[in-house]
Amino acid sequence: MSEQPLPREIRCVLVPVGQLRLLLPNATVAEVITLPTPEPVEGAPEWLLGRIAWRGWRVPLVSFTKLAGAPEGDADLAVRVAVLKALGNNARLPFIAVVTQGFPRLTTLNAELIIPTHDGAPLPSGVKAQVLVRDDIAVIPDLEGIEAELAALLGLDEQAGAA
Repeated sequence: MSEQPLPREIRCVLVPVGQLRLLLPNATVAEVITLPTPEPVEGAPEWLLGRIAWRGWRVPLVSFTKLAGAPEGDADLAVRVAVLKALGNNARLPFIAVVTQGFPRLTTLNAELIIPTHDGAPLPSGVKAQVLVRDDIAVIPDLEGIEAELAALLGLDEQAGAA
């Protein structure tokens, strides 16, 4: 059986979060919505703002800037929420939501357009990589790690569900 060639280009989205830009595959973003009032989660860390109701789900709402210890950005920009498809195959956590400022920007990228900028220093929490995309500095979030931490915090990890 022959292997499928890797796609030469991938449609991505740059999601503004404070002074950072998250680089995600476009297929990861389920929807961008206005910021609803989150339901608080007792004992949650500062970066877990609560849960929001979205299409019948109670989706955890994350402040990526607080998680990564990054500056919050321009308070005058409209705050929205990007609902992301979870990657961890946890049936109890199919989506996570991230607070954004401004609108995500679509872009088509290939390997030559993504330049790693990591200097060897420890990466902030929730960050898998730092890259230069054309003229934008962006971070690739560690969605799997964030999802695992959320599942543990909310009691949604697969082991807890099987018990």
